[in-house]
Parts: sequence; structure tokens; C-alpha cells
Amino acid sequence: MANIQSAKKRARQAVTHNRRNAGQRSFLRNQIKHVVQAIEKGDKTAAQSAYQNAVPVIDRMANKGLIHRNKAARHKSRLNQQIHALN
Repeated sequence: MANIQSAKKRARQAVTHNRRNAGQRSFLRNQIKHVVQAIEKGDKTAAQSAYQNAVPVIDRMANKGLIHRNKAARHKSRLNQQIHALN
């Protein structure tokens, strides 16, 4: 355990940030899963709707630094390709 006051505070902050980031990461994954599930069902309109909801979330998480911007771009690109491949 830390002895210095500032180190104790940073340890407390790390716990808070870890919890918040875990929640945000879970929310991001759920948004992506909604798109993937709609794609697997073959429902193009539902997939497009879910994709439109997921894109701002993905961008927001990249801007916050929760995920890398290239990872965000990769997610968006792959999901979009899968949606366009639907008939």
C-alpha cells in the first residue's frame, strides 16, 4: 500500500476510473453486438439502424482514449462491409 498522500489518492482514483472504464467498455461491446446480431439474422434495416446507433458510441470511446482510434475505424469499417454484403 502507498505511504505518500498523493499516491493514496491516485490509487483511489485508479479504482474509480477502472470501474467507469469497465462500464463504458461493456456499453461499447453491447452496441457492437447489437449490430452483429442484426447482421447474423440477415435483417439489413435493423443492422443499419443498430450501426447508426453504434458509430457515435465507437467514436466517443475513441475520443476518450478508451480504445485506439484505429481500432474504432476497424470496427466501423468491418461492420459497414458486413452490412453492405447483406442482400
